[in-house]
Amino acid sequence: MSQANVVGWFEIYVDDMERAVNFYRAVLQCGEFEDFSFANEMLMGFPWVENGLYAAGALAKSDGYAPGRGGTMVYFNSADCANEESRAGAAGGKVLSSKHAIGGHGFIAILEDSEGNAIGIHSRQ
Repeated sequence: MSQANVVGWFEIYVDDMERAVNFYRAVLQCGEFEDFSFANEMLMGFPWVENGLYAAGALAKSDGYAPGRGGTMVYFNSADCANEESRAGAAGGKVLSSKHAIGGHGFIAILEDSEGNAIGIHSRQ
């Protein structure tokens, strides 16, 4: 049996889906989001590769859930987290903690997205 990462899916809660999708497209410079909406929940999935590495997830707008700092933080992979950091402000977010070393594990930058969520960007360099 092959091993898999324990994280299978994540959702980042938003108030304004269009604004949030535009923020993540601009900062991560990723492809098109996929609409997974159903019933009373709006879900826009991050671009993903079937059976690819790492976890997949979506932006979510749902009654009873709200964005904000203080909960779980999702870290996105990057070639150099300084790149995403440099795009955050123009995309409607802000830098909470600039790129800094985390020992032998590379570097991280902590950003606030357009919805008030804290997110991490991780890179090896």
